Amino acid sequence: MGKSHRGIDIAASFHTKLHIMPTINQRITPFLWFDKNAEEAVNFYTAIFKNSKVNAITHYSEAAANASGQPKGSVMTISFELDGQEFVAINGGPVFKLTEAVSFVVNCKDQEEIDYYWQQLTNGGEESVCGWLKDKFGLSWQVTPIILPELLKDPVKGERAMQAVVKMKKIEISKLENG
Repeated sequence: MGKSHRGIDIAASFHTKLHIMPTINQRITPFLWFDKNAEEAVNFYTAIFKNSKVNAITHYSEAAANASGQPKGSVMTISFELDGQEFVAINGGPVFKLTEAVSFVVNCKDQEEIDYYWQQLTNGGEESVCGWLKDKFGLSWQVTPIILPELLKDPVKGERAMQAVVKMKKIEISKLENG
C-alpha cells in the first residue's frame, strides 16, 4: 500500500488514473466542444477516416457534473484518432458552438478521395464553396487536392486554378489542371 492521505491510497489512486487518462503523443491536439453528442460525432468521424480509433473515454464525476451541469456518469471526453491525428471531444453543454473560424483540411491524392470524403462529410451537413463544407455536427472541413498548393505557386497556372476553385463547391481536379 502506498502513502495515504485521508485514508486514500495515493499510489493506487494515481495508478488507476493513469489507465483512465489517454497518453497524448503530439504537442498540439484539437479539442472539439459538443453539446451532448460527442460520442455520436466521434463514431461518425472514425467510420469515415482510415487508421482511426477511440483511445479513451472519461465520464463526468459527481464534482465535474455539479460544476458543468452535465449528468453524473455521462460521457465527458473522448480521446480519438483520425488517420493517426489525435483529437479530444467533450460533451460540454450548449455554451460554445463550432464555427467556420476553425476548419480541418483533408488533403486528397486524387479525385476519388475528394469524392469519397466530400460525400461522407456532407452527409447530413451542408456544402459551401471552394472545397469547404460543414458536417452534420457543425464542424467545418476543407476537402482539397494535394496538387493545389503546387498549382497556386505558378503565376499562370495558379491564376487559372483559383478562377476555377472560386466557382466550385466540391473541387474537381480536372478543372484545376485544365483551367
